[in-house]
Amino acid sequence: MKKFFILFILVVAGFVLVGCGGSEFEIAMITDSGDIDDRSFNQGTWEGIVEFAEENGKTYKYYKPTEISFDAYVAAIDLAVDSGAKIVVTPGFLFENSVHKAQSTYPDVKFVIIDGAPHNVINWDTMATYDGSPADFTVKPNTLSIFFQEEQSGFLAGYASIKEGLTSLGFMGGMAVPAVVRFGLGFVAGAYYAAEEEGLSTYSFANNRYLYLNTFAPSESTKNTAASWYAAGVQAIHAAAGGAGNSVMAAAQEAAGKWVIGVDVDQSNLSNTVITSAMKGLSVSVQTALTDYFNNEFVGGQSITLGVAEDAVGLPTVSASWRFTNFTTAEYNTILTAISNGTIVVPTDEATFVTFLSALGFTPSQTLLDTIWPKA
Repeated sequence: MKKFFILFILVVAGFVLVGCGGSEFEIAMITDSGDIDDRSFNQGTWEGIVEFAEENGKTYKYYKPTEISFDAYVAAIDLAVDSGAKIVVTPGFLFENSVHKAQSTYPDVKFVIIDGAPHNVINWDTMATYDGSPADFTVKPNTLSIFFQEEQSGFLAGYASIKEGLTSLGFMGGMAVPAVVRFGLGFVAGAYYAAEEEGLSTYSFANNRYLYLNTFAPSESTKNTAASWYAAGVQAIHAAAGGAGNSVMAAAQEAAGKWVIGVDVDQSNLSNTVITSAMKGLSVSVQTALTDYFNNEFVGGQSITLGVAEDAVGLPTVSASWRFTNFTTAEYNTILTAISNGTIVVPTDEATFVTFLSALGFTPSQTLLDTIWPKA
């Protein structure tokens, strides 16, 4: 009955690409609301797994739940383990509950959760839990939680945009989830920091040019919204929205002299309108975890946060991806160093954001603050 339920609730959307026969797959990845071809978060993680597995002769497979739900995610993990998974990679904070359950259910299986940490809370207002027990935030020894300082990557993108001369900016996030919020607040903070350096004392990030789309999927609606922004004078939009970023690129492609700032991975190959990308080291981080596991050096029981200092976030600097004509790589390395050594501390929440901008001589509107941090 259990296996029947698993097969009913789950669509298995992956095929082993390497391996030496048999039906067991050592490495598993469970996708979140996107797919492995989202050219962003899921794809960046998946490509890291594929590269590692092919180079090391390991079998692997991905599983896509039919819906965004605790039961569907648990079912996907169950099926992955039933199929032989020894290490399961789950990209996205949506897996926090399911990994919390799975790390106890399968103590001999290793779990890597990216952009999240296991817990059993399902309602933060009431602190209700999925299992009715007290709130628990234990990261067990078989689990590694990896976070990134997306605010630093977003900051670099916003800073570079203003330095390039792109002063009318927009931000489109997929949903107001923690990682996306960090990209957005960093982007705005970086723009203000560069504006102060450039003597743009009246600079203001427009309240109506910051938007959460409530989806990571491409759509005509997103394209139309981006097109209307471009028509109104916006020069560049940072699309931290997974596959929805493709719709922003489509709008930029049809406009003249408009730009897109990609997310998660170097997206310059997707469109000649991508001037840069706010990246994080998804591939490298997952490959490091896999290497440690297969070398019997997996260190679980902890959450780690990776940023500029670990060379885990930043902008692509290879010549094929560097489309700035005014902002130089030398200037980029200077600001990168300032963040790495702590000279610049990028804000991480509303309070530090307000303090940061105030120190620069700017006062953000309450409307903008409420848009970046939507109130329940």
